[in-house]
Amino acid sequence: MTPLPLPSTAPVPLPDSAATGLSWRAAGAADIDNWAALIARTAAVERPVWYEKAADLEQILQSSKNDPAVDTVIGLDSDGVARAYGRVSKNLDGDKAFGFGCVDPEWQRRGIGTAILGWQEGRTRRRFAEDAASGEQQETRLRLFMEEKMSHQSALFEARGFGVVRWYNEMHRPLDGALPEVRLAPGLELLTLEPALHEAVRLAHNDAFRDHWGSEPRDEEAWRFTMEDPLHRQDLSTVVRDAATGEVAGYQIATFDPDTAAARGFKEGYTDLLGVRREYRGRGVASSLLADAMHRFVAAGMDVASLDVDSENPTGALALYLKMGYKAVNRSMAWDKLL
Repeated sequence: MTPLPLPSTAPVPLPDSAATGLSWRAAGAADIDNWAALIARTAAVERPVWYEKAADLEQILQSSKNDPAVDTVIGLDSDGVARAYGRVSKNLDGDKAFGFGCVDPEWQRRGIGTAILGWQEGRTRRRFAEDAASGEQQETRLRLFMEEKMSHQSALFEARGFGVVRWYNEMHRPLDGALPEVRLAPGLELLTLEPALHEAVRLAHNDAFRDHWGSEPRDEEAWRFTMEDPLHRQDLSTVVRDAATGEVAGYQIATFDPDTAAARGFKEGYTDLLGVRREYRGRGVASSLLADAMHRFVAAGMDVASLDVDSENPTGALALYLKMGYKAVNRSMAWDKLL
């Protein structure tokens, strides 16, 4: 592999103001409402399943691993209205960086999306170079996500040299009929997720997902953000524990988004994370967690149980979900580019 250059002290160039018609700078706390309004305007037209709200942006700005002063850009028009943004996120020892961003629908098809991707690629190169200065050098990879229906993004990504590397299925299970029963194997107990279990569940998650494509271990900060996600529902989240050892065998972490419910016309209990440790697989832990989640969702007034699954998940999760009545309703993709 060609050695990566040591990081320069010069900042990554911002998108060109003359070419885009916008002034660019890093995003900060004072921009949150303006930034969130931009994302909401874009979402109203593009209608993604989920989009970031002000509370999510506050979390992003609090990250110790991704400095908003260098890992975000926001484009403002002459009236100071946010019309585009981009950001890059990367773990110190991660093998990829993630890119996020959007362009106001009224400002699309002006080359702004291309300019943001150019900045993201430059910032990704810099992040990998910075990490290589204190650790092992790796291939420089930028990953983007999009829903299949967003064909304009697909054309943009292809034009910049990105390629699809993975497909994901959004799956729904109606809750208006008979629900499966919770059937835990002897010696296992099911508990509501509480703060005292957070660290044990984090360790179980990192263990359960170490053989999953694209997954990286979550450190304490990343897990705290997961537990403090504005949409997280502790009362709908559960843990299966080995009664003899106290070890976490599996877990189901649920969220509920009232804005999505209003937009889609139904209330959706979403399983954000579901994992089972290897030594407990094949004992009905995952099916029991999902069955329990469905009962909790119904009690909370939900109409649908939902989740997303990697189409090539190595644990056979897709077959389990189909067996429990889930059906695919939407697809999304991961796009990669080696820089």
